[in-house]
Amino acid sequence: MNNQKITFKYIANVLFAVLMTWFVHEFAHWLTSELLGYEAVMQLNGVRPQYGVYPTEHHQVIISISGPIITILQGILFYFLLKKRWNKYLYPLLFTPFYMRFFAGAMNFLNPNDEARVGQYLGIGTHTLSVIVSIFLFALVYIISKKYKLAWKFQLWTIVTIIVMSWLIILTDQYFRIQIL
Repeated sequence: MNNQKITFKYIANVLFAVLMTWFVHEFAHWLTSELLGYEAVMQLNGVRPQYGVYPTEHHQVIISISGPIITILQGILFYFLLKKRWNKYLYPLLFTPFYMRFFAGAMNFLNPNDEARVGQYLGIGTHTLSVIVSIFLFALVYIISKKYKLAWKFQLWTIVTIIVMSWLIILTDQYFRIQIL
């Protein structure tokens, strides 16, 4: 039987997984901006160019896609690690990329971000890439969930903790504008 016990340690691990996923995602945007020669500011939930710095449209697309690419790669890495051997502490590092990209896709109805900007640039629509990425990451989560027969209680606690931590990151960023880099 695989370990699906919900403990304080597991919840803390989920919180760390969400924070780490967000940080790595935003860091990819920031690093791409810097590598392309644009000074940028990294916050908890976003990267923006320094005032007076204006990336070209082509560079903005590259900067936009860098975060989702690293998040997708995270999902793939933890899918393969979990496929080899169950470890409940790794599961949030697979589930969080799915949630993050799915939620970002839903937010495209209000304000196009990452995949939406790239889709618009490529002329394939605002939601196309978000749907593809979300379906792909969901498939990875589904395969692992089915393989290890993950219980609804385990899934529910994981999802709720990810949602709460995500909203804390987003709201903290909106209200306090904490500059990381």
